[in-house]
Amino acid sequence: MRCFFKGVLATAALFGWMQSATAEQPYPARPITVIVPFAAGGPTDVMARILGQHMSGTLGQQIVVENVTGAGGSLGAARVAKAAPDGYTMVMGNLGTHAASVGLYKNLSYDPRVDFEPVMLVATTPMVLVLRKNFPAETLKEFIAYVARHPDKVTFGSAGTASSSHLTYLLFTHLTKLEIQHVPYRGLSQAVNDLLAGQIDMMFDQVVSASPHIHSGGVKPIVVTAPTRAAVIPAVPSAPEAGLPEMNTSVWSALFFPKGTPQAMVERVNNAIDLAMRDPGVAKRLADLGADLPAPDQRTPKYLGDLVGSEIARWVPLIQAAGAAAD
Repeated sequence: MRCFFKGVLATAALFGWMQSATAEQPYPARPITVIVPFAAGGPTDVMARILGQHMSGTLGQQIVVENVTGAGGSLGAARVAKAAPDGYTMVMGNLGTHAASVGLYKNLSYDPRVDFEPVMLVATTPMVLVLRKNFPAETLKEFIAYVARHPDKVTFGSAGTASSSHLTYLLFTHLTKLEIQHVPYRGLSQAVNDLLAGQIDMMFDQVVSASPHIHSGGVKPIVVTAPTRAAVIPAVPSAPEAGLPEMNTSVWSALFFPKGTPQAMVERVNNAIDLAMRDPGVAKRLADLGADLPAPDQRTPKYLGDLVGSEIARWVPLIQAAGAAAD
């Protein structure tokens, strides 16, 4: 019997040591999943994969990108909001998922202000208004005049309700009072394909994803929604140059953990993202896409948390005034 109890005690001690050793494993001890709440190939997806590749080397674990689409990105964001706060699930959220969604969805299952741990702002990029290549307008003034003569005849494709493209459309129609038929898609790539095929007339796309089609002549660029021109498409006029200075939409993307994730893990990943941005090769790849990296003082969790709050305060009243809430 004495030997039996000794064996039990020894086993218990061994089990306790194994638990302690497991608890003390350096983070991360296994791959980290980054949920991209949009279709593969879109601007958010591309940026996540570029940064994730570099971060994998820094962290010593693979960054696995998983695309979870639907409801303007809110389905993927909701999954992360409900995930275990253990440092192994993140979301690459953006203006749509972490600001506009508050105004667009009456029964949103998460609150961007309280259900996430902000990690870092990743990039900002203006939108660009692009038309099918044979659309009968060459300038913003000509486009506005054409739409005014053909109310509800011009079709606009978006990446889905609450997406950045949809939000920019709401601002545009608010400023111009134009009547344009909205055609929501389940992802950016489907909308782009139909625009290239001439099935829809126009869309607002991020410079990150639109620039290749602009350079190839597949679409007709009209205006960049920013105070200045975008370096990657320098021939396209800015909003003030085109005659609509209030058309200022800067779309941002950022990484978030679920609420309650230990701050040491947040700081570890924040540092890995910062190192990626400081790599000249990574910075050039993102710049070539048209993405603007945040300044060093904008790379803190606090800055991102404050940004989310200010963006909700900016966009939700506009969405409500437009009566654009989704079912």
